[in-house]
Amino acid sequence: MNLYTINTELFKLDGGAMFGVVPKTIWSKTNPADENNLCTWAMRCLLVEDGNRLILIDTGIGNKQDAKFLGHYHLHGNDTLDSSLKAHGFHRDDITDVFLTHLHFDHVGGAVNRDGEKLVPAFKNATYWSNAQHWDWAVNPNDREKASFLKENILPLHDSGQLKFIDAQDGVNFINGFDVRFAYGHTDAQMLPLIEYKGRKLLYMADLLPSVGHLPLPYVMAYDMFPLKTLAEKKAILTEALEKEYILYFEHDAVNECCTLQMTEKGIRVKDTFTLAEIV
Repeated sequence: MNLYTINTELFKLDGGAMFGVVPKTIWSKTNPADENNLCTWAMRCLLVEDGNRLILIDTGIGNKQDAKFLGHYHLHGNDTLDSSLKAHGFHRDDITDVFLTHLHFDHVGGAVNRDGEKLVPAFKNATYWSNAQHWDWAVNPNDREKASFLKENILPLHDSGQLKFIDAQDGVNFINGFDVRFAYGHTDAQMLPLIEYKGRKLLYMADLLPSVGHLPLPYVMAYDMFPLKTLAEKKAILTEALEKEYILYFEHDAVNECCTLQMTEKGIRVKDTFTLAEIV
């Protein structure tokens, strides 16, 4: 199995929203904000090559939304999904599977493209993977979360016939060496890939842990639907990751791609940071 970092655009979100009840004087030490209180975040995907399967985990925000919508998020940076695929010798038509951790626009937006007046899957040869519990949550959204679940990102996947569901059972096997953990605090039935890689296990953190700066347990996003659930999930997952020496892979940390953990007098904190390519 080979893994490749797939960087897409950087974007900006309000620092206060990203750190919830934690004061700016504290979180700004690790994630400095601009004059508008916005912090820079990555939309870092992961490509899994296993035999004849090429699995893309998440897709970034895409580019089909109008300028007004995209303007809220200040997209910037030199990377795109296509340029990152090309850098590793791949094309979007090579993708056999698109694994969607959850259906918020910054994770699924690139899964659907505009073709004239039509909305079509952006990966024409791929099967798209979600789970029935999260799908129902997304297509029948609550009032607080519905701005993150855009129908144009979601419904074309179902209409295309390319969508399939994974059983929402923690630890379910997706392919050999690729299991799925489930988390329910950020949104219902978010999926976290746990992948065997070079004799280690790598956990794709998605929105359970957006960045190294979110390692302290109370650092929970205001975006999370069930913050106390997130708190409990973080504690359990980080304890497990420390004990089993997992590598954490960050989707939203603009600086740190991967890290390992250590126990300190303040609790579980970062030990080493490195890129995926540096894992030997």
